[in-house]
Amino acid sequence: MNPAPPPVRVEPRHRPVHPAMRTLLGAFALLTALATIALYVLAGNTSETFAWTIQPPLTAALIGAGYAAGFVLVVLSLRDPVWAHSRVPVLTIFVFVVLTLVATLLHIDRMHFDDDFGSLSALAKAAAWFWLAVYVVIPVAMAVLVVRQERVPGDDPPPRHPVPLALRVPLALEAAVLVVVGAVIYVRPSTADRLWPWPLQPFTARVVAAWLLAFGLAACLAAVAGDLRRLRTSTIAYTVFGVLALVAVARYADTPDWDDPAAWVFLATAAAVALTGAAGWWLAPRGAEARRG
Repeated sequence: MNPAPPPVRVEPRHRPVHPAMRTLLGAFALLTALATIALYVLAGNTSETFAWTIQPPLTAALIGAGYAAGFVLVVLSLRDPVWAHSRVPVLTIFVFVVLTLVATLLHIDRMHFDDDFGSLSALAKAAAWFWLAVYVVIPVAMAVLVVRQERVPGDDPPPRHPVPLALRVPLALEAAVLVVVGAVIYVRPSTADRLWPWPLQPFTARVVAAWLLAFGLAACLAAVAGDLRRLRTSTIAYTVFGVLALVAVARYADTPDWDDPAAWVFLATAAAVALTGAAGWWLAPRGAEARRG
């Protein structure tokens, strides 16, 4: 009798991004593109083109920089079929949309559909209703799909490209600054008078804080247990956020109080975000090296 053949070792298939998650990310890419135009490009026209009036324009541009980074996150995530490489970007987006939903409900009187804004254009009123609908639907849909996504058969590729210590340390410091400042401003927007280098209205203070907390979480995950291959998408978006924040400050250089140390802390943090993001992007494996990993 011939001996039984040795068992064939079957390599586990890496968990792919679920089609429903890809559809949601595609919708979010479109929404973030629209928000980038309305806030970053048209920062001075929010009273006519956005869901609520944001003053000063630098605040609108900073929030728009977050949306531009979010656009990069979702577009690059759509190009990668492996869920492990999109998990951090999706969690970053999820944190932001949940915090923004809460901020919207807390300050719904500032939205342009209130009776006090009856003289505004139809576009501004439509934008208010559109914003509310988006931030009710997206967080719920994303929560359901994240749970469903984690149940998709397959595994995660093993981490093979650890984040170097020289990059972990600045990422940890940036995460601490972003999370602490973001949490304090989100819980008590009035503290922005002392922590922020220009005036922030309570609603916009919480939305700004939502972006700080979202990117702070991403930086924390990268510093604690990061893998450069999985973080490549996040590092590119992190770079975009830092660079566009610096460009926004240059565009509205007369808005920050340069006698306030908070202005220089903000500038240094934005520069550090851009530099560490670029370093992670540069060090992340790509092409043949990534496929071997």
